[in-house]
Amino acid sequence: MGQILHGSASTTAVIRRTIQRSKLTNKALSQKYGINPKTVSKWRKRNYINDTPMGPKQPRSTILSKKEEAIMCIAFRKHTLLPLDDCLYSLQDTISHLTRSSLHRLFHRHDISRLPHLDSKKPAKKKFNTN
Repeated sequence: MGQILHGSASTTAVIRRTIQRSKLTNKALSQKYGINPKTVSKWRKRNYINDTPMGPKQPRSTILSKKEEAIMCIAFRKHTLLPLDDCLYSLQDTISHLTRSSLHRLFHRHDISRLPHLDSKKPAKKKFNTN
């Protein structure tokens, strides 16, 4: 089964495990795997082989306040079921600094980025499980 790596990952779980168990020097391992000696040192210090999650623990909007987010955008989207662009044009009169990308990120964060197919009998799509 394949492993999902982020864009700048230089090692895999197998390489990390090998680094942790190896008796070779950091320099020898870095040359062997073509990685920085600091990376080898980092993985030797850890007692696990998984990448740690980066970024904020609780994602939030940098443009909208929590009140604007909850009342204006989320309630508006759930009530009207308008597409993204229509929501944007309707809400920009009230929230002038609202952009299309920030609104899309907000909808995505609250799992309302896709409108439900009201006439379709297909079940809703499930989120991809990365665990």
